[in-house]
Amino acid sequence: MANILANIALGRFVEWYYRVDNNDPANSALIVVAVAAGSTTDATWKDADTLAGCLPGGGGAAEATNTGYARKTLSDADIVAYAPDDTNDRVDLVIPDQTWTGVAAGTNWTDLIICYDSDTTAGTDSNILPISVHDFSVTPDGSDITADVPATGFARAS
Repeated sequence: MANILANIALGRFVEWYYRVDNNDPANSALIVVAVAAGSTTDATWKDADTLAGCLPGGGGAAEATNTGYARKTLSDADIVAYAPDDTNDRVDLVIPDQTWTGVAAGTNWTDLIICYDSDTTAGTDSNILPISVHDFSVTPDGSDITADVPATGFARAS
């Protein structure tokens, strides 16, 4: 589960997931970004209104630059179908484990940010909205890196 939910996502993140799952709009997706947080505080993460606000010039965290790293773009075909849990009165947002292959040494990763992008063709971090930040301490060494997402998902609304 998320360590931090961004203030911009409060009350909205389930809708964003639902929109990606229903391909509405057609180019919407969840974006997974690995970062080295440096001196970024939880308050900075929570207050960032865009991915640009989380990264240099905004929140101060640096995106990973290791060879073998690239942001993950998850479309409706990549995520678990949206399904409210009426028995437990909640919604768990589930994505599959994320794997980066052969990530070279370089930047050490400290966190993953999961974001919503309503239009992946726009191409700017100012259009991408942060949903959640997850502690993810990894020292890349040329092997594969896998983010193990719990069966209960990356975020829960109840």
